[in-house]
Amino acid sequence: MKLLIRPAPEVAIKSKPVRQQQMRQLRQNIRKLLSRLEPEIRVDGSWDRVDVEVPDDRSLEGPVIDELTRIPGISTIQEIGVFPFVDMDDVGEKAVQAYADRLAGKTFAVRARRHGSHSFRSIDLERSVGAALLQASNARGVDLKNPDLEVRIELNEEQFHIAHRRHEGLGGYPLGTVETVMTLVSGGYDSSVAAYLMMRRGIRSHFLFFNLGGTAHEVGVRQVVHYLWQRYGASHGVKFISVPFEGVVAEIMQSVNHRHWGVVLKRQMLKAAAEIARDYTATGLVMGDAVAQVSSQTLTNLNVVDRASDEVVLRPLIAMDKQEIIRIAKEIGTEPFARTMPEYCGVISSKPVTRAKLHRVEEEEANMNPEVLAQAIANQQGTMVSQLLDTITTPEEVELVQTPAVEDVIIDVRHPSEEERSPLTLTNNEILKIPFYELNQQMSDLPANRQYLLYCDRGTMSRMHAGHLKAEGHGNVKVYTPAA
Repeated sequence: MKLLIRPAPEVAIKSKPVRQQQMRQLRQNIRKLLSRLEPEIRVDGSWDRVDVEVPDDRSLEGPVIDELTRIPGISTIQEIGVFPFVDMDDVGEKAVQAYADRLAGKTFAVRARRHGSHSFRSIDLERSVGAALLQASNARGVDLKNPDLEVRIELNEEQFHIAHRRHEGLGGYPLGTVETVMTLVSGGYDSSVAAYLMMRRGIRSHFLFFNLGGTAHEVGVRQVVHYLWQRYGASHGVKFISVPFEGVVAEIMQSVNHRHWGVVLKRQMLKAAAEIARDYTATGLVMGDAVAQVSSQTLTNLNVVDRASDEVVLRPLIAMDKQEIIRIAKEIGTEPFARTMPEYCGVISSKPVTRAKLHRVEEEEANMNPEVLAQAIANQQGTMVSQLLDTITTPEEVELVQTPAVEDVIIDVRHPSEEERSPLTLTNNEILKIPFYELNQQMSDLPANRQYLLYCDRGTMSRMHAGHLKAEGHGNVKVYTPAA
């Protein structure tokens, strides 16, 4: 089987040196990825095309096509038949074999290209093949301007190609031909789609995760990042960097006015991301913000957030609505991950500011201990994405309890303001009020001979922290989920 691959149109209009570099990178990417399927696959090409020859009779057609449709920088993949040139009648016979069944009720046009010296013109070949197809098929007729189907033939000296099925590629630029960025990921719809769009544009991306919710959340994010990389970016090695941010969250909640929590948290993430990006020679930061989707994403707030760093912040989703983002997530396969990803909402205030003032935000941040952010950055852990699933820690199974035993201790992990609005009352159980951001520090001081049930309104935060505590050896932790 032979495949003819055309690059995205934007590649073809580049200057000669840039085009050569991008085509060289595209061939290298294709060669690397296809060699994993079959080392004998040949990849060659020229300034405007890539030729792929796949050994026959090895059931490789489906896997090869599937791989190629997920490689950035490819516009189309054309399956072609290669034959020795005898005469125009033989070309017509081969065209009939390839297209007669597909032309029923359709209009068509024959497009021929010749290279070399022949006793006829390209238009003569088109007419000869067109006549053969009209006679041997139930085609509706020839339409040279707007045909339902194009029959493409390329004659090169002593052999000719007939194009068969055509497949659409991702488009964009070959991965690795644009600078490197650092993409902030949470595992949800927005960040995973943003990461995909940057890879599709040819941008090599490291993945930066700020861990706000313990082991369970990080496991989910690792899984979606590995999936994205394996599907769309495996031609290049990149890293997954996890930064423990629970301490920063605690510092924000203790030192910052609650109306500014969301904006300050994003600024702290951006400050950390800019510092980490420099270690990876990343020239930009990518975020999954869509304007006005939530309070921290108003234009005013985004402007305040961006002032936390000198790095360029790219937001490929900025003008998309949520349904469009979810549609792309379904197309690229990240929707199931995002749908089941724990949503961490512990830093959402009741009346968040929508038009933050930079000087006010900076005054709030001045109350924070800068060593907390510095320590979080220092404790970052980087893992090659190719090894993410090898190093993954499966979250512990956490038992859910609807009716606690009398001796069980309930730990309300909600933020104090949330707990005050809706106090938890139980007749027979001791209730401890320990905010989630203080849980790790206080848990080791509690009597080890008691059974503890974590509680929050939605159950998400309590489950994440219970899994985290169990993974650290606290076997006496469960989750309290009262019946509705």
